[in-house]
Amino acid sequence: MKLLIKIVLWTLFAGGIIYLLVKVEQDRQQISLQEPDVSIHVKSEHGFLNEDEIKMKLSRKGLFRPNMKVEDLNLQAMEEYLESISHVKTVDIYMGLNGSWNIDLELREPIVRVFNKFGETYYLDEDGEYMDRTTTHTARIPVATGFIVERSNGIRVPQIINNDTLISILKLDDIYWISNYVCNDPLFQSLIGQIQVEKNGDLLLIPLVGDHVINFGSANSKSEVGKKFEKLKVFYKEAIPYEGWRKYEEISLKYEGQIVCKKKRTI
Repeated sequence: MKLLIKIVLWTLFAGGIIYLLVKVEQDRQQISLQEPDVSIHVKSEHGFLNEDEIKMKLSRKGLFRPNMKVEDLNLQAMEEYLESISHVKTVDIYMGLNGSWNIDLELREPIVRVFNKFGETYYLDEDGEYMDRTTTHTARIPVATGFIVERSNGIRVPQIINNDTLISILKLDDIYWISNYVCNDPLFQSLIGQIQVEKNGDLLLIPLVGDHVINFGSANSKSEVGKKFEKLKVFYKEAIPYEGWRKYEEISLKYEGQIVCKKKRTI
């Protein structure tokens, strides 16, 4: 008899706990949502989204509206939508207490703006991923122009890097390796303003200082690019202070192991 009473009491107790939990959750679902707490992480000043723009995009997509209840919030749909935006690298959305919720975003870091031969323009980020251009944000980074056939919705840089055939016929990976080096080196970050892709495949770097161009030749790997820039850095530090910025018409890194300089013609 005592055992039966204990079983009944424990059953009632467990049922009461379950009821309370269900009731609390039901009440929580009816709480009005607060404005989201948005945290944006970006390595530099080149963030292409701000808090107001994120809220506006969610609102236009119908994923958030004023006086929305907790039960109407679809976190998965929000994350999938924000992850589809080309400027977003990672996103995490989670609920807090009493209708509070958080959006935690990491934005992509642009390293070059590309203008292809079809009149399209887009950005590449530090991982070689595409970023759409925006009318509200710009970045002070090198631009790539010339004979660039890669479209804005084309093959990604990581795919090119891992394909020997694509490496030989496409130039987006070369542009990526050069831009990635430039954006991580204080000297060249302040010096290189443009990468020009010639029809023969050569890459010309156009400095912001001086009247010369730098014929970089190819840029097939991170290692090749690093070696060429280190040679160029030595040349700038040891030769330019004595010769001046305006003596040369072209500085060529095209040939392995040497720097070939073409002087300006004197009239």
